[in-house]
Amino acid sequence: MIRLATSALALSLLAAPAFAEPVAYDFDKSHANLSFTYNHLGYSTTDGRFGDWDGTLLIDKDTPANSSVEFTINIDSLDTFWADRDTHLKSPDFFDAAKFPQATFKSTKVEQTGENQLDVTGDLTLRGITKPVTLTVDVLALGDHPMAKKPAAGFAVTTVLKRSDFGMDKFVPYVGDEVTVTFHTETLVSGATN
Repeated sequence: MIRLATSALALSLLAAPAFAEPVAYDFDKSHANLSFTYNHLGYSTTDGRFGDWDGTLLIDKDTPANSSVEFTINIDSLDTFWADRDTHLKSPDFFDAAKFPQATFKSTKVEQTGENQLDVTGDLTLRGITKPVTLTVDVLALGDHPMAKKPAAGFAVTTVLKRSDFGMDKFVPYVGDEVTVTFHTETLVSGATN
């Protein structure tokens, strides 16, 4: 009887479907932009971007909770389209880029909140301070890329940060404490060829 039960268990394990592993995707930097905006004295909105960043993305289409992302941003690549302001923002008054040259994000939880929307929670380290942050991710497309001829995914990502949480409280509240971060990107599955 025990032998029959053991044999049945072995057969059922062999017949069980294999669980798919998350798939690695590469960021297509020619179709990506990491930008931010903040309010200036109530008179205007200032825009900026980071031109140098890199990331690791793993996507599990069937079980999004198994997906993950890690991101590194080179602070010195900050560009607000005004050189004197860029120099000030990189100074110890704000990012202190010489002392803290990188910001990092590492996801800790991925939750599907809608048909094409995810909440990605993770640890953001900025200026040597680590805080939990939740990104709202709209999945714009997930399928075969018509030009690259391989699996691709497109995302629009947003979050709002309080810069004072990361030790950057210069001129608050006159210059906005809340900073809206937006990331648009196309990604292509790693290593796939047609």
